[in-house]
Amino acid sequence: RINKARIITSLALSLRKKERIKVRQPLQKIMIPVHSPQEKEALTEIMPLLCSEINVKEVVLIDDASSILVKEIKPNFKTLGPRFGKDLKAVVEAIKQLNNEQIKKLEAGSAISLCINEKNIILESDDVQIGSKDIEGWQVANSNGITVALDITLTDTLIQEGLARELINKVQNLRKDSGLEVTDKITVAMTTTTLVKQAVETNRDYIMSEILATVIEYKESLDEGHSIALNEEQIQITINTN
Repeated sequence: RINKARIITSLALSLRKKERIKVRQPLQKIMIPVHSPQEKEALTEIMPLLCSEINVKEVVLIDDASSILVKEIKPNFKTLGPRFGKDLKAVVEAIKQLNNEQIKKLEAGSAISLCINEKNIILESDDVQIGSKDIEGWQVANSNGITVALDITLTDTLIQEGLARELINKVQNLRKDSGLEVTDKITVAMTTTTLVKQAVETNRDYIMSEILATVIEYKESLDEGHSIALNEEQIQITINTN
């Protein structure tokens, strides 16, 4: 289970990196196709861990991925070329015509038998490269027989929560740099932008709880303070102990 969690997390984080979406930015969901009841049970047990590590709201396990994830199979010419020589073109054409069941067998590491130019040949899993096509609003990755589809659509609510988490992170760093004790309560004054203000107001209780703030107030300007960037938003902020 832990090994599966590592693979899934690694795949999801690689998709975040590809899309330049920070780990602190929450995403709505990740879909993972499962191949057996046992695999579904194992992944169900680690759902909370996956949600935490990937920072998604929900993990959706799907029994039949065929309607959601379209498999893409390509010939691996490095292995096919030396083995099939003049039959290579016919083998490549046969690979393009493989059905879902044959692709599933190869993806699971099994070999399949094909009739090419009146010859029976064995096609190994290493003879092909199997992936999944991206679907609109999602990014797909696979490794070691595991496929994940990450919902990369950012709603206003998710963006606001992401900004709130960025603000919490920056204030926590300011607390640390100021030498405050972990239990010290603070007041916060900040300039703001429309987007940042929406994020703070929507997540005010959460933010205040995390940074131990008794007050968060907005200012038109601040003579002193720290300039911080919250994603693309630039603000000034000061923190003081109560």
